Amino acid sequence: MSTKIALISDSHSFIDHKTLTYLQEVDEIWHAGDIGDPKVMESLPKGKLIRAVFGNIDAMEIQQSYPEWQFWETEGVPVLMTHIGGNLLDMRKE
Repeated sequence: MSTKIALISDSHSFIDHKTLTYLQEVDEIWHAGDIGDPKVMESLPKGKLIRAVFGNIDAMEIQQSYPEWQFWETEGVPVLMTHIGGNLLDMRKE
């Protein structure tokens, strides 16, 4: 069985109800930054694995809740998520 993943970003403090309906159908939700308002994350469907990073518009509250980047493996595939890519090789060394 494969994992169904939704990748979203740039909410900028708003997430549409239709998007939330689609997110009900996935196993994992990945938010790649520019969340804006923490209520966006609170509105995501419960019971899902949620991974998120902060973006360049995110205030300190979001930056304290989510890292700038995350690295993990899903079903044998390495994943590096950040909002704005820079020198990703340097990021993997941290």
